[in-house]
Amino acid sequence: MWWERKTQPVALPQPHPVSAPPEPPGLEDSMTNLTSRSSEPPSASHDQTVLGQSVVLHGDLAGKEDLLIEGQVEGTINVPEHCVTVGVHGEVRAEIHARQVVVLGSVTGNISARDKIDIRKTGQVVGDLVAAAIAIEGGAFLKGSIDIQRDQNQEAAHSLAASAAFKAGV
Repeated sequence: MWWERKTQPVALPQPHPVSAPPEPPGLEDSMTNLTSRSSEPPSASHDQTVLGQSVVLHGDLAGKEDLLIEGQVEGTINVPEHCVTVGVHGEVRAEIHARQVVVLGSVTGNISARDKIDIRKTGQVVGDLVAAAIAIEGGAFLKGSIDIQRDQNQEAAHSLAASAAFKAGV
């Protein structure tokens, strides 16, 4: 009858194997993300050194690999063939000489880069910048001078073209 309730067997969901959560990105991935807007992203096979937030270094630092600074450095940093990244928590009071420099934290001192200096919106620099290319994101802070260095080959080609135009009476 209609008042009698018919019971139907309830199908229980079958348990599915639980997959492990994906691995968190490693430091190499985060370094690639930090410099992804640069003119030459670092290759995945290179070495890098990380100075963590608890590291305090006084003196001269030189190396032959990329450098990520999240701690405090005072002195000079010299990695002419590599990239120096000053992380969001990094505090640098040093002269920096590198192929490329990315600033997300704080730098007090002159920065010289062969290729590019990139100051992101969380970055602040008090010092002079010398590089072939300089990018300053909106919201970043800079107090100092900027000197764009031309490549000697570009400069020679430019002066040759200018002298040829002058001789031609243009």
